[in-house]
Amino acid sequence: MNKNVPSVSVAYAQNGGSTKSNELGMRAMQERAFEKRGEQYLLIKSPPASGKSRALMFIALDKLHNQGIKQAIVVVPEKSIGASFNDEPLSKFGFWADWTVAPKWNLCNSPGTDGGKVKSVGAFLESGDQILVCTHATFRFAVEKLGVEAFDDRLIAVDEFHHVSASEDSILGKQLNDFIARDRVHVVAMTGSYFRGDAVPILLPENEAKFDTITYTYYEQLNGYKYLKTLDIGYFFYSGSYADDILKVLDANEKTILHIPNVNSRESTKDKHQEVEHIIDALGDWQGTDDETGFQLVKTPEGRVLKIADLVDDEAVKRDKVSAALKDPAQKNNRDHVDIIIALGMAKEGFDWIWCEHALTVGYRASLTEIVQIIGRATRDAEGKSRARFTNLIAEPDAAEAAVTEAVNDTLKAIAASLLMEQVLAPRFNFTPKSPKSGPVEGFDYGEGGYDPEKENVGFNEASGQFQIEIKGLAEPKSKEAERICQEDLNEVITAFVQDKTTIERGLFDEELVPEELTQVRMGKIVGAKFPELDAEDQEAVRQHAVAALNLTQKAKEIALAHDSDEVTSGNTALIDGVRKFAMDVRELDIDLIDRINPFGEAYAILAKTMSEESLKQVAAVISAKKVQLSPEEARNLARRAVKFKQERGRLPSITSSDAWEKKMAEGVAFLARMKQEAANG
Repeated sequence: MNKNVPSVSVAYAQNGGSTKSNELGMRAMQERAFEKRGEQYLLIKSPPASGKSRALMFIALDKLHNQGIKQAIVVVPEKSIGASFNDEPLSKFGFWADWTVAPKWNLCNSPGTDGGKVKSVGAFLESGDQILVCTHATFRFAVEKLGVEAFDDRLIAVDEFHHVSASEDSILGKQLNDFIARDRVHVVAMTGSYFRGDAVPILLPENEAKFDTITYTYYEQLNGYKYLKTLDIGYFFYSGSYADDILKVLDANEKTILHIPNVNSRESTKDKHQEVEHIIDALGDWQGTDDETGFQLVKTPEGRVLKIADLVDDEAVKRDKVSAALKDPAQKNNRDHVDIIIALGMAKEGFDWIWCEHALTVGYRASLTEIVQIIGRATRDAEGKSRARFTNLIAEPDAAEAAVTEAVNDTLKAIAASLLMEQVLAPRFNFTPKSPKSGPVEGFDYGEGGYDPEKENVGFNEASGQFQIEIKGLAEPKSKEAERICQEDLNEVITAFVQDKTTIERGLFDEELVPEELTQVRMGKIVGAKFPELDAEDQEAVRQHAVAALNLTQKAKEIALAHDSDEVTSGNTALIDGVRKFAMDVRELDIDLIDRINPFGEAYAILAKTMSEESLKQVAAVISAKKVQLSPEEARNLARRAVKFKQERGRLPSITSSDAWEKKMAEGVAFLARMKQEAANG
């Protein structure tokens, strides 16, 4: 298919206002996506509430009118999300066409089985109409029945793209790879959280490389808001039943979505209805149910009547009534419509309640994507809402429990998720090596005194939410792919690193740890496994960039918390000031210095404040009991680093060195020598 250069063109000038619209009615993210509308394969990575649905409408209409595409098919994970693609009078705001979906082609609204809907997809492909909306399931069945070629010359737009995967079990993932192999469709993929909790990529690497990526960061989104200024993220430990401790973190004056634990999880009491009753009881006196909405009415000790939506109720009639009341478009802008929503599997992605100030989740969530989606419920901009927060309520490990190891694992995973969210919310890092040719980059503010050619500089661009950071000795990516990873996918690498069990256990609890064992050896191994197609130099460049991004965020957080009365918050400006301050305080910002920072040091400091001393000791004991000796693979990795050390210093590392990392490399060399000797001796 020909890739047509679009005929409608927009001059692109970013203004930092994520809620302001241009003359075509596009917000900043939509404008950025529309710039790339001529591409055949597009991946839009952008936070919840940034306007991805509308961005797709602009792109799809251009493809239909100006790029020779016959039809557009929008695919969503569940029926309720189909509402995001209802008719939009875009011309009212300056665009040259409206988005209209004929009622019979919005299959999310039509009753009937998937079999009937598959027939509808077939009928649509034969029709002269342009737009169809259906669920992932309907689309899968339709492709199975009609074949990939039936969709030639069409646009396939996949919303909530993180539901797709390249694993053998994912039919949609396999179909997508088949579409790309045939190369006769255009694809727009959209997601607010492009990482999965498991190790399976969403697309095959060679297919992902064909996509042009539009990245709009959380930082840009929040930075351009009108009302919401701060987002806090924290975890809180409890012992006993969570329902007894809930009021320590649940503030009845905040608009809250409370996700109670899955019945199979450790935190659950196994009786979800009793848990809901217990929570309602803790908040005040029950006054009955509102006839119209089905909301529970609860009078607080201060005399306020709270409206609580219970989505946990198994009685379909009751739950559907509550659900319908929450979705009532007439109440969308009414802050007083509801106060607290209690949910179990619902109210995550695609659920829009702009007034939500607190996303409170009980129990560890296995998927990082789910956490990002839950936090997204609280990051909508709304008048009078200046602060939002996400709290993860986690059971303290109890040594008396048989499941103490599982409890420790949950704790570690919650910390990993928290570290990742800090990374997701931080401004974007662009790293460059410091050299005699280095100079200031236009548009970046280098702080008091401006750019200093004598040292490593940190510049910040407020509008784009980007750092420009010079690091001495930094390896630069050579290939296009390595460059793309360093620009787009560092959070993917960091995700794999902080979710690696051995890494986080050692980083938090191994008192003898030499940080380079994590930053160089473990991170090196993870980058090698994740990107085997890159050569050694490019792998090292990716490793250095990922470690720098993680450690600078952690150092900035440490500085921010030292100046902040609230223990577990970090506003955006605090992070910016923290990165600047760290870079100014060190003699020189070089890659060796960054490698010598334990990425989990600050997480441990917060853990020590939030968990009881007794529990902390128990966790440390459980982890140190399974400490393993050096593996041959780790020894080889250390020996490779030792060779590099010799090239730089003209000598091998010494086993008696006072420098812990040099000593560790020497141990690796000695371990390999012993292995060879033992093998030779048979």
